[in-house]
Amino acid sequence: MATTPHPAGARGTLPRAPGFDNSLALLGEGYEFMARRHAALDSDAFATRLMLQRVLCVRGEDAARMFYQPGRFTRRRAIPPNALALLQDFGSAQALDGEAQRRREAMLMSLLGPLERQRLVGLAAAQWRLQFARWPQLPEVSVHRAAEEVMCRAACQWAGIPLGADEVLERTAALSKTIAAAGAVGPRKWCALPVRSRTGHWARALVDAVRAGSAQPPFDSALNVIARHRDADGRLVNRKHAAMELINLLRPIVEVARFVAFGVLALHQNPQYRERIAGDDAFAAMFTREVRRYYPIFPAVGGRATHDFEWHGRHIAKGTWVLLDLYGTDHHPAIWGDPEVFRPERFEHWESKGSDLLPQGGGDYYAGQRCARELASIELVKSALRLFATEIDYAVPPQDLRVSLRRMPTLPASGMVIQDVGPSGPQGSQA
Repeated sequence: MATTPHPAGARGTLPRAPGFDNSLALLGEGYEFMARRHAALDSDAFATRLMLQRVLCVRGEDAARMFYQPGRFTRRRAIPPNALALLQDFGSAQALDGEAQRRREAMLMSLLGPLERQRLVGLAAAQWRLQFARWPQLPEVSVHRAAEEVMCRAACQWAGIPLGADEVLERTAALSKTIAAAGAVGPRKWCALPVRSRTGHWARALVDAVRAGSAQPPFDSALNVIARHRDADGRLVNRKHAAMELINLLRPIVEVARFVAFGVLALHQNPQYRERIAGDDAFAAMFTREVRRYYPIFPAVGGRATHDFEWHGRHIAKGTWVLLDLYGTDHHPAIWGDPEVFRPERFEHWESKGSDLLPQGGGDYYAGQRCARELASIELVKSALRLFATEIDYAVPPQDLRVSLRRMPTLPASGMVIQDVGPSGPQGSQA
């Protein structure tokens, strides 16, 4: 179903959310902050103030097409500095513009072609099977924590990064902490910033070792390609920026653990889908899409207009801060019909135009607008959920499975705990 945009009641006018500044409301309401105001104002666009700055909040397919028009927005000054430092960081591909961004993103995309994604998924599957062999001896397992370790091990092995046995948990914990604190304020974020800094030192040491010849990862590995990449000026990319790109390749893979935890939660709450996932790859892909649509990770993405333009009869001035509501678009009733219902079948005849399903953003991969790691993320989640459905049986003990929409990024409160794990029986049924 197509979106009928209501960016303004009358041509050129723009609804304003009540209140002089809504920063505290955003912190208190989380993912639902924009969605509630879109609904209350009956508009897919409204103006407000956040952190004392004027901002235009938008959602829906038409807004996504507007936002991801090549060259129209820059990420500079569009993301709070602490959040940017924890995630993309200054000087990374996502923080660049123009040709510099396109060249950097092309390099990152070259690392994630179909064969490389297949290799990464295979490495992760091998790690899952090692975990499955251990779990029968454990009283219980946190799916989220286990998935983070699986993804970290597989990502580093795939990237050509050697990790000692005693280093795996350290690297997993460091990447996990930066992900968990990305949407936080106060102590949780302050504690994560030094961890992010130490991770940067570790990544720079890897880059330095490759450039000095003391480390020789495989020629086509991510570590080697990033360390030896030359930007548009023909110079080796700055060592700090190369380290950022390496981290920005690993972190989203570890972030996949959240979708795995949500997927196992969805399997628990919708057990009728287990056998279909186990026996039908196409349905497993549909189920994975619905997990990524229904359960949120990123609430929004921001940009600053790089030039003046018109949108629905409204003048958007250069420098305007715009927030595209990802959660609101993925739960837009005009797009999805029944967005609060978990229904994988909605994707049976679905063809994306790149502006409707936005769990990790939208736009074009090669233009640097869409996360280059998204294609790998989708395949990693699908593979993990098929393994859970086909290779193990388990019980789900009583626990707090609520998903708070106030905490960003969110998770099942318990982390999704399972117990009594054993090899799958002849019917592949859940204990």
